[in-house]
Amino acid sequence: MSTKVWFITGTSRGFGRVWTEAALARGDRVAATARTPESLAPLVARYGPGVLPIRLDVTKKAEVTRAVAAAHNAFGRLDVVVNNAGHGLFGAVEEVGEAQARAQLETNFFGALWVTQAALPYLREQRSGHIVQVSSVGGVLANANLGLYHASKWALEAMAQSLAVEVREFGINVTIVEPAGYATDWSQSSAVRAAPNAAYDPMREARARVLKTRPPPGDPTATAEALLKVVDADDPPLRIFLGDVLDAVRNEYAQRLAVWERWNAVSLAAYRPRRP
Repeated sequence: MSTKVWFITGTSRGFGRVWTEAALARGDRVAATARTPESLAPLVARYGPGVLPIRLDVTKKAEVTRAVAAAHNAFGRLDVVVNNAGHGLFGAVEEVGEAQARAQLETNFFGALWVTQAALPYLREQRSGHIVQVSSVGGVLANANLGLYHASKWALEAMAQSLAVEVREFGINVTIVEPAGYATDWSQSSAVRAAPNAAYDPMREARARVLKTRPPPGDPTATAEALLKVVDADDPPLRIFLGDVLDAVRNEYAQRLAVWERWNAVSLAAYRPRRP
């Protein structure tokens, strides 16, 4: 198998760091982006020219375009583009401020869009490549206190599914990665929390009780082998979960189907062909 050239956002920690190290360890080359590229110094010391650290704030479109061009100029091609940069926003829908909501979408959705748009001309020209959009189990399920986070991931998933159809003829694959709960910094120092409204305290208390019953978070390093299998596959999946969430998703979709079935008579009655 020939070596690959990766472009990965958000590589200073979490999944981005784990996947960067996994790619480099097997001899691939990585354009590793971060808002603080100084944090990548240990990787540069170990892997030398195999890693290209790039300062990048994915919310700045012009900066994204320059970063992707710099990676292509340095390595001559792009094989795997991983949109990993993102953060969590905690708060009931009513509590979230305008700036917080816009920042959530600017990073989690628009940042991925700008990277995707910047990379596509190179991938189309070489007629190959793989775009990995890092979503979440929160991209298919939704819980209280995370409405805007879910909104950003549901938007990302919809965009990526359309993209997969649009670029198939160019030999470009798209995969949406949907991790369960892992011990990353997502809910810690990188998270944003809305000012609480006491009216929603019972909701938060109920949510806290549910979280106490869940298994401990997963080890992010365990995901490296899975991602490498996905990008090396001849026929990679459009979607893949990381972690044990399939039963929860089955239950969610069963409930959705049951409601649609129950209301289907009303749905059908709402439609009739328009007369010429």
